[in-house]
Order: sequence, then structure tokens, then C-alpha cells
Amino acid sequence: MENKTATVDFIAGFIIGGLVGAAVAILFAPQSGEQTREMIREKGIEIKERADGLSQEARKKATELQSQAKTKAEEYQTRVKQAVNEGKTAASRKKEELLAKVEGQEA
Repeated sequence: MENKTATVDFIAGFIIGGLVGAAVAILFAPQSGEQTREMIREKGIEIKERADGLSQEARKKATELQSQAKTKAEEYQTRVKQAVNEGKTAASRKKEELLAKVEGQEA
């Protein structure tokens, strides 16, 4: 799970870094002010759309991970309950065996 998080963080950082680099390149490009402002406006819209997409993807991943974690927790809880019940049954049997042994020795 940690590896997936690192991968998502890397991809997000790569995209954001690329967008920042593109914005800097646009600012230093030899164009008129109006053209530069239009390009900045377009890039701003593009960045917003990409950020929205990444946000939706992150929410989807978080929901999936939450669902997986809940399923695993329920599985573990079931296993623990089963193990406790088996332990109780084994302890009860052993108790009965020991009591029978003790009563047999007393007679």
C-alpha cells in the first residue's frame, strides 16, 4: 500500500512540476502581453481540469482502499472469533478430561 501511495505521489508531483515548468516557459516566451495572458488563462483552465481529474482519481482510490481495508478487517474479525471459540471448546474439553482423570484417581 505504501508503494502505491509513493507512485501516486510521484505521478502527481511529475504532472504538477510539468505544469509549473510550462507556466514559467510561457511567462518568459517572447510574445505579446495579450497572447501571454491568453496562454496563461488556457493553461490555468487546463491545470484546473487536471487537478480535478487527479482529485477524482484520488477519491476513487481512497474509496477502493477503504473498502478493501473494511473487508480485510471483517475477515480478520471473523477469524479471531472462530479462533476464540475453538480455544474455548478445546479448553472445555481439556477441563473435562482433567476432571475425569482426577475423579478416576480418587476412586
